[in-house]
Amino acid sequence: MTLSEEVQRKQSEYQKCLESYKQMRAKFEENYLKCPTSRGGRKLDETRDKYGKACRRLHRAHNEYVLLLAEATECERALRTAALPTLMDQQRRQGEATATSWKGVLLEVVQRSDFSTDKFREIQTKIETTIQNLRPQDEYKEFIEKYKSPPSTPVTFNFDESLVEDTSGKLQPNQLTVDNLTVEWLKEKLTELEATLLDNREKQTALQGPEIIGNGVCKNNNTGLSNGVNGIDRHSPPPLPVTTSEPIKLLELRVAERKCAKQAEMIRSALAELGCEEAPSGCPDLSAETVGVDSLDGSSPDHQSKFDHQDRSSIGSKASADTLRLHLHSIIPPRPFFKLFTRPFRRKSAPSSPALPPKTYRSSSEGPADSVSVSETERTLVEQEWFHGVLPREEVVRLLRADGDYLVRETTRNHARQLVLSVCWGQHKHFIVQTTPEGHYRFEGAAFPSVAELIAWQRTSGVPVTARSGALLRRAVPRENWELNNDDVQLLDKIGRGNFGDVYKARLKSTSQEVAVKTCRVALPEEQKRTFLQEGRILKQYQHPNIVRLIGIAVQKQPIMIVMELVPGGSLLTFLRTRASTLSSRSLLAMCRDAAGGMRYLESKNCIHRDLAARNCLVGDDNIVKISDFGMSREEEEYIVSGGMKQIPIKWTAPEALNFGKYTSLCDVWSYGVLMWEIFSKGDTPYAGMSNSRAREKIDTGYRMPAPEGCMEDVYALMLRCWEYEPEKRPHFHQIYTIIDNIYNR
Repeated sequence: MTLSEEVQRKQSEYQKCLESYKQMRAKFEENYLKCPTSRGGRKLDETRDKYGKACRRLHRAHNEYVLLLAEATECERALRTAALPTLMDQQRRQGEATATSWKGVLLEVVQRSDFSTDKFREIQTKIETTIQNLRPQDEYKEFIEKYKSPPSTPVTFNFDESLVEDTSGKLQPNQLTVDNLTVEWLKEKLTELEATLLDNREKQTALQGPEIIGNGVCKNNNTGLSNGVNGIDRHSPPPLPVTTSEPIKLLELRVAERKCAKQAEMIRSALAELGCEEAPSGCPDLSAETVGVDSLDGSSPDHQSKFDHQDRSSIGSKASADTLRLHLHSIIPPRPFFKLFTRPFRRKSAPSSPALPPKTYRSSSEGPADSVSVSETERTLVEQEWFHGVLPREEVVRLLRADGDYLVRETTRNHARQLVLSVCWGQHKHFIVQTTPEGHYRFEGAAFPSVAELIAWQRTSGVPVTARSGALLRRAVPRENWELNNDDVQLLDKIGRGNFGDVYKARLKSTSQEVAVKTCRVALPEEQKRTFLQEGRILKQYQHPNIVRLIGIAVQKQPIMIVMELVPGGSLLTFLRTRASTLSSRSLLAMCRDAAGGMRYLESKNCIHRDLAARNCLVGDDNIVKISDFGMSREEEEYIVSGGMKQIPIKWTAPEALNFGKYTSLCDVWSYGVLMWEIFSKGDTPYAGMSNSRAREKIDTGYRMPAPEGCMEDVYALMLRCWEYEPEKRPHFHQIYTIIDNIYNR
């Protein structure tokens, strides 16, 4: 396949990737608009995943296309300016070498045919003079001048700009795109090119051993020729022409070197532009940076602070307040690139070995940065109030609200730990803390022995984190009071297993309080970790005796933990089954009232639980029931889900949610009716003997479970009201609580 055909093939591949990207973006937008407030649902998640993969393929095809165009341009230039002239020159040298050889042969013939008579000597001298006047280097000049062709017209390889017209401006003609979708591939490509260049130069050195002199004869050849007859060794064979294979191989290696060097320089320049900043998101999403986790305090702050154009332009910032800052980290699979990723990036302007500045920090006149005491810089990283551990990136967006707000967090890339400085400056920027060979820490400026000293100097000096971003540190955002230190949580016994990890009985070292801890497996993708933390976000806002109480979330390091009060009775379902013989109807009614009280509170907060069942309730002291397991909960009046039913508890879910994916608090009312049935049946399985699909069919045809043995008529009547097919006919939780309380107090 010729290089031109390869360019056409790559352009066609680019076009296919672009069409796939457009289709997936259209599908994602279509699914996204169906649930503009929830940002959830299995179908949306699957579409987002496919959209991200299509975006990744497009960006990679773009970079490969740009590099191939550079390679083709270099190859064409080398062919026109080096290969063809070299081939012509080599042909000339070959002819000259042949003429030189024949000259030697003729001289030897003349020498050997001298018959020593005057007549023969005269003839001999004339022939010898004629032969001596032969000039091999001039033999082909007339031929070349007569038959040479005009220089070939350069072949240009131009980027088809129509390919990037509909890519939101992220892909630019003849420019490599560096983002979280391509940065690893570019680094691997650069390493591959550097290895190829090194191997190429070694081969050139090996081929350039015997030096070639201008007349095409090997300089080390001992068969020398002189202008006189006496200089000829009568016993040596005539000189042979130099073979053309080695110069041609050398030319091929030099052309290949130029192609690789051009591509390597393009990649180095692109990575140098990134500097120490974290690679930007490459896949545009429709949601803001708060996809996944909203606000841990229940508020909805404006994550895009106003951007003063005049202030920012003075320091070279190119941020736009209208730019959507969108992140889909879950679509980025890790790649085996440990060595290059842990090696710090350096800008060309940065010193290679910066000297350590003194430990005195002065307050900056640029902004209201506080002075920093030496004792503050001597604290360990974990003790710093601005260090938030492995806090997800979306939570960072919530915390950084004003220009100059900053915090430091930890992330893991390719099994390597990285520290990231996150700053609000027009938009949210993230900078990887670089490590020098001496083990010090830096961005673009001076290096420090500890991260605390680096951050303190960066804040008080008034120097931007990077010249390109212009971001200044003004106010450290401290950890919130619910953010616990992982080291303060002592895990004791494993008491269960959840969807995201194991559940432990634990103790807080600071207070010796026994707690329950849900852990999140380290290997889970970021999307699932955000879902895991969602339960903590919801629980944090609620204080009610019938809702399990959140103590805090530990995100200082892996594994992430949600710390809750330890409810001694355990699962309500297990409690009902093990204590069935000792539970009276009044005790069962009290449990129903407790659950109704908790759900009444949640309904008043517009919280839809979506997974209310005996297995997700806990039994505390005096048999008080507490609502737990908020992993599927949503804080909305109405929640629409599209996608499969793999995670939905069919037998506890209302028909409208199963059929249309529409959730409201009245769906929880249906589930509460099933919970009442579980309580009064003392832990029996609903719709026993029926599969999920069979139970669903029976419900749609009007079937309702019979009353459990010993269940009061008033209680069963309430169950049937909760199971009304039309949601509008079901009672609300405040009505349910009143009805049960009246029955209990009769």
